[in-house]
Amino acid sequence: MNDLHPFIAGLPKAELHVHHVGSASPRIVAELAAHHPDSKVPTDPEAVSDFFTFTDFGHFIDVYLSVVDLVRTPEDVRLLTFEIARDMARQNIRYAELTVTPFSSTRRGIPEQGFMEAIEDARRAAEAELGVVLRWCFDIPGEAGLEAAEETTRLAVDLRPEGLVSFGLGGPEVGVDRPQFKPYFDRAIAEGLHSVPHAGETTGPQTVWDALTALRAERIGHGTSSTQDPKLLAHLAEHRIALEVCPTSNIATRAVADIERHPMREMVEAGVLVTVNSDDPPMFGTDLNNEYGVAARLLGLDERGVADLAKNAVEASFLDPAGKRKLAAEIDTYTTNWLQAPGR
Repeated sequence: MNDLHPFIAGLPKAELHVHHVGSASPRIVAELAAHHPDSKVPTDPEAVSDFFTFTDFGHFIDVYLSVVDLVRTPEDVRLLTFEIARDMARQNIRYAELTVTPFSSTRRGIPEQGFMEAIEDARRAAEAELGVVLRWCFDIPGEAGLEAAEETTRLAVDLRPEGLVSFGLGGPEVGVDRPQFKPYFDRAIAEGLHSVPHAGETTGPQTVWDALTALRAERIGHGTSSTQDPKLLAHLAEHRIALEVCPTSNIATRAVADIERHPMREMVEAGVLVTVNSDDPPMFGTDLNNEYGVAARLLGLDERGVADLAKNAVEASFLDPAGKRKLAAEIDTYTTNWLQAPGR
């Protein structure tokens, strides 16, 4: 297979599973740590990169929350959000649904209205200055329990920012049953938000079934263990319920033992709509371009195959129909021009 990285670098893309704080680059994390010297996070970017080395999923959560603690003011929120968009623009990401956990910020003292204004100001600036369209998924940090669920739902419903399109559930899965969050998802769905919980990353396929039945999931975050249940795979394929697959993340958190054993190929062979995502890219030493390279190798794809994979994300996104058609056409035009260029 030829080197696809130059093609991938220029390919217009959408990303559906990428976390707000988890997208903070070592440079930004170090800058925030310098502003908040009481933190245990290093103030040197290279040291931050070493800090982002995890022993298991629990250790990842600890590190993640220490970075969350660096975002303490609306100014921090605005800086972080716009810089994420700048990194996305460099990768030719045209559209992204960024998973935001407002409870983690408001409980640390950031005024809720200030938080909303900060992300919205950054969203508008990103589209105007960088050409990156951002939308929000407000997610419940599952480890914080029903208090966090109630607060996240209130913030989503009562203070709904213009860019909010979906409602999610993140954090550890073990010991955090999906059905207990049903009333909160019901309220969010009633307000027109889409359901996109994490499920089946560090637990078995029953967690995915619970997300589908109790939370009415329209997409599944990760869903790695879905391949253990053929009936589940068939259900996902039949109903075009996309899996938001994050290969490098799954290895870094030990959800999958090694990249060669990643179940992405089994998902695709079962007809499931698979999208490629970076999750918490700087923390895992990756970005979306790299994840497409990993996926291409795992699936044995050429340029057209990679382009089709990129269009999966467009199909599974919550873009309006006109926006979907426009981005899909942009992917097709780019691919055709690339393949017809002299010397190819």
